[in-house]
Amino acid sequence: MLKQRLLTALVLIPLVVWAVLGLNTEVLALILALFVVIASWEWGRLIGLNSVVTKTAYALMIVTLLLLAHLGARQLAGVGFMIFALAGAWWLVGAAWVFVYRGAKGIKARDTFIGMLVGILVLVPTWLALTRIHGFSADGPYLMLFVMVLIWAADSGAYFVGRKLGRHKLAPAVSPGKTVEGVVGGLVAAGLFSLIAAFGFELPLLGIAGFVLLSLVVVLFSIVGDLFESLVKRRVGVKDSGQLLPGHGGMLDRIDSLTAAAPIFALGLSLFGGAR
Repeated sequence: MLKQRLLTALVLIPLVVWAVLGLNTEVLALILALFVVIASWEWGRLIGLNSVVTKTAYALMIVTLLLLAHLGARQLAGVGFMIFALAGAWWLVGAAWVFVYRGAKGIKARDTFIGMLVGILVLVPTWLALTRIHGFSADGPYLMLFVMVLIWAADSGAYFVGRKLGRHKLAPAVSPGKTVEGVVGGLVAAGLFSLIAAFGFELPLLGIAGFVLLSLVVVLFSIVGDLFESLVKRRVGVKDSGQLLPGHGGMLDRIDSLTAAAPIFALGLSLFGGAR
């Protein structure tokens, strides 16, 4: 499994860097839309849409909403900001859901309907946020890459600190391996990385402080995104959302943290007068 994970990563990382830095925003948006369609198919399976017809219909609904979000954000000032703010509000609810979860399993019809609504709040803002970040001035591609590396840095810090010092479980009913100490380690790693990146973006002193603070908030939300997908998978008794990537599970397994992180980062950019 470790060998598969390493081989997949060695192939994917250069492709991701090339796509983010080498493609224009319009082309990248289409590729990201394809990823979201795959993720919506996997999400449908997790929420009880078991037939090909229902999963296809749900994926088509998500595509339609991506188009509407794109058009709305382009034509009407403030639409993007409202979508990102709505996503932020949802993830606060998602955080509460994670920490009150006590291990219930199974999917009922009502759960499927709620899951469809949640999937919209998870997937549509993520796609819009990534496209807006990428199109945010000349630094947009580098900001998008920054968010991805930020999450990786936080995950790595959390893993190593949690493995060595972890004592207090963060959300044992959802993800028994995650600890409070790991979160602290992840925040320290993210803070250091964002500080270095802020100097690279040549921000003024106050801008550096705001950038680091925003990055830390983004990391906290990314943890919620990771935990929430774990909760959904635990409810239906599966380890991975799919088998798309050898050793890495499905598309949702790769973007779970990003689904919460990207809208919050885009919201921060909007507050500073950018991505609308």
